[in-house]
Amino acid sequence: MEKDPHEKGSSLAQQTGSYDPTGSIATNVADGFTMVAVGDLIVTRPLTKGQHAGFDDIVKILRDADVTFGNMETNIFDIRSFTGSPQAEYGGAYHVSLPELGPDLKAMGFNLVSYANNHTFDWGVEGMRETCRALDQNGIVYAGVGENLAQAGAARFLETPRGRVALVSFATTFTPMSRACDPAGEAPGRPGLSALRLEESIVVPPAMLENLRQVRDALPTYRPGRNDQNGLALAGARYKAGEQVGFSYEPDQSDVADILRNVRRGKQFADFCIVTNHGHEPGNWSQQLPDYERSFAHKMIDAGADAYIVHGPHQLRGIEIYKGRPILYSVGNFIMDDLRTPVGADMFTAHGKDLRSDTDAEVTVDEMARGYKTDPGFADPVFYESIIAVSRFEHNQLTELRLYPIELGHSKRFANRGIPRLALGQQANRILERLQKLSNPFGTEIAVENNIGMIRPPSSCG
Repeated sequence: MEKDPHEKGSSLAQQTGSYDPTGSIATNVADGFTMVAVGDLIVTRPLTKGQHAGFDDIVKILRDADVTFGNMETNIFDIRSFTGSPQAEYGGAYHVSLPELGPDLKAMGFNLVSYANNHTFDWGVEGMRETCRALDQNGIVYAGVGENLAQAGAARFLETPRGRVALVSFATTFTPMSRACDPAGEAPGRPGLSALRLEESIVVPPAMLENLRQVRDALPTYRPGRNDQNGLALAGARYKAGEQVGFSYEPDQSDVADILRNVRRGKQFADFCIVTNHGHEPGNWSQQLPDYERSFAHKMIDAGADAYIVHGPHQLRGIEIYKGRPILYSVGNFIMDDLRTPVGADMFTAHGKDLRSDTDAEVTVDEMARGYKTDPGFADPVFYESIIAVSRFEHNQLTELRLYPIELGHSKRFANRGIPRLALGQQANRILERLQKLSNPFGTEIAVENNIGMIRPPSSCG
């Protein structure tokens, strides 16, 4: 008779033989459980049908895991029958993909994706619903969006032979109109994404803060009697005192409470729980995480998460192992096949292009090369170098984290770049050395073996 794959699990009930009266958040996957995590899926067409050098090697890694996760940073629909429209408020570009992408993502090996990000509402609620329909039709589990906040924040579940997996996803970087809300009395709920709102403060030295206070007090709109010794608001920005100029973030506590509950609930209904955040803070220019995020990530693990994954900064950030669980502070870009067409007229205007003479491609090339008011574009090779992270669990603890360096063809022509293949030689070493430096502040040691990064946590973790 075939053995139950969960027999070697170590849940509380299995360890003690006792009945679980509370809804345990213990991890309970079978030995050998593997999770692949990659970053942003900015992809516009089916790729497995094409001849893309080295892509087959990538697909093999994706298909070999129990769970293969990525961030769905595009929208899937057929423009010929689409009933929505490009929104005036969009995530920096109008991301759109062909309907054939749905089955192709499944063919690549993806079975779990987040869909809460700054591009969720590029094409309005109609674009979101069409994309959800495409994912549903192809058996790809997604989280982070819904017809109201309760649906958007809820865990979604994937059944695998080695255990049931929950996914909770949210975004700290999002367009304001895309934030979901719950019903209130007769007012219906609002479709959208699960958001973690952050209050941003600009940190300045005390003397500079005093100068800003004098400016504020001199303005005719200032209302005396609202002094805040720790900071002030001026011209739409908040400032506070500190030793080094930079940015600081304070998460909305009601959002944090909702997310923690959704993580706990997701884990109570599953054997393994993945939590993901789409956040650019403090900016795509930064390889350092925002000041709130490390303690927040620890809270997620404490609440029952088995992995905390950040996507959004479009480049790598460090890796931490906390209580035998991986925290990936940014997995960078996985695919940047950005052949999006059509794009909205607003984007032509934003990049100084003429609808009558310029092409969609020229708009996108300008956006990618020149960037935005607060962030650089994507001309730097750093945005085209990333990793595939493969976590393996034994006895419900992380025993090995393999890091496959990838490159996305930075120097190729526009129509051919953005498709990943394994990096080799000096480029592989450069990517892994960067990741070693970024991970060192978290006490994470990454060995390099045959162009692969290896993290082997001590068995005492947890």
